Amino acid sequence: MPKRPKRPKVLTLVHVPPLSKNKDEKAKKPYVRKPPPQPLDKPPVPIQEVLDYFKKAYPDAACGLRFNNPYELLMATILSAQCTDSRVNTVTEKLFQVFPTVESMADAELSEVEELVKTCGFYHTKSVNMHKTARIITLACDGKVPRSFGQLLSLPGVGPKTANVLLGNAFHTPALTVDTHLGRLSRRMGLSIQRNPELVEKDLMKLVPKNLWTRFSHQAISHGRAVCKSRNPRCQTCGLENCPSRPEIEPQPDQK
Repeated sequence: MPKRPKRPKVLTLVHVPPLSKNKDEKAKKPYVRKPPPQPLDKPPVPIQEVLDYFKKAYPDAACGLRFNNPYELLMATILSAQCTDSRVNTVTEKLFQVFPTVESMADAELSEVEELVKTCGFYHTKSVNMHKTARIITLACDGKVPRSFGQLLSLPGVGPKTANVLLGNAFHTPALTVDTHLGRLSRRMGLSIQRNPELVEKDLMKLVPKNLWTRFSHQAISHGRAVCKSRNPRCQTCGLENCPSRPEIEPQPDQK
């Protein structure tokens, strides 16, 4: 008997809806622009009150990073991004034993640097920036860390905050270091309404005497860590009685 011809295969088209129409997919939240900063309802703390209180409460406030020279402070500050000072100090203790000079860091193997700093977070990016910065300083600056704000900003991994840390602590040039603590305190005390650190810095420059800029930065950071915390500020223990963000304390009823 002749063989029956094979039936041609019939392809069944299955409609697959686009991902954007999938009911199980969560709808994307629309972008909401943050409202512009608004001044507080109460007047700001008098700057002299802040200076007097900081001087009394934090007389020994200083840079939390351990260093012996501008090179060490530069490397430590690059590592300090999104990392605690205590962790950085632990890492740099070994790092500077292996690479004690900027020239030794410039000649280092990137993998060796990464191995030493990997506990600081974002270690690959930080290691690349440290290595590139060391090479630039060695080749273009005669092995000396630049002393000007503009030259420091030209180095990989160095922003305004890092540059001001170097100026104020390594070269003893007055500088305001606006980190998350100082920015938060400035807004809560009514000294600035800005969120941009550079704009906060400009506002503080008009209020704080120039010779106190570096010390004021360290004192504000100490106050932000100990008292004026981000989530649970300890306003009851704060000595700034005229702070506009200080909650009203209701009088306690007389106990019989």
